[in-house]
Amino acid sequence: MQWTQAVAEKRLNDLKISDLPIVSIRPHIVPVDHDWFQRYRTICREFMHSLSDSVQELALMNLDRNEFMNLLMGRKIPDNLSIRFRIPLIWGGKLEPNNLFMCFTFPQSQNIDRFIIEQSGNETIWLPNPVKKIYMPIHSTISGTGGNAASDRLSQMAASIAANRRNP
Repeated sequence: MQWTQAVAEKRLNDLKISDLPIVSIRPHIVPVDHDWFQRYRTICREFMHSLSDSVQELALMNLDRNEFMNLLMGRKIPDNLSIRFRIPLIWGGKLEPNNLFMCFTFPQSQNIDRFIIEQSGNETIWLPNPVKKIYMPIHSTISGTGGNAASDRLSQMAASIAANRRNP
């Protein structure tokens, strides 16, 4: 069954990711270079380096200092985080950092996979397209007014890293 935008949005609601913006594409299979994975790893490192402008979202992910630093330095993605394509390579997506976003593997990435797979065979596919580099469901970002010393420290560290990258 071909999904309309309303059907796609209802399914996102069922999967508890209703605040995830979507775009429609008409998938057409394109060849993917044989060395795509090596290039993907390089692009992922570039993407991780670029996350210094996403400190507020990172602070809400409850990363410890080592996970935070390894992520921003492009060394390692913390457990339970996934880097995803906005538009898959096989459907014409580009191997570029701006075609990537990050989210929790469980449950968000798994639910995104389910959402896409359920549309298999459709002429139009609805794909997630978060506004920011990191997708955090709105219910994960609501906090009190008391502040968070850990997130403040991480914000300061990220600001320092970003400043050092601009002024070597």
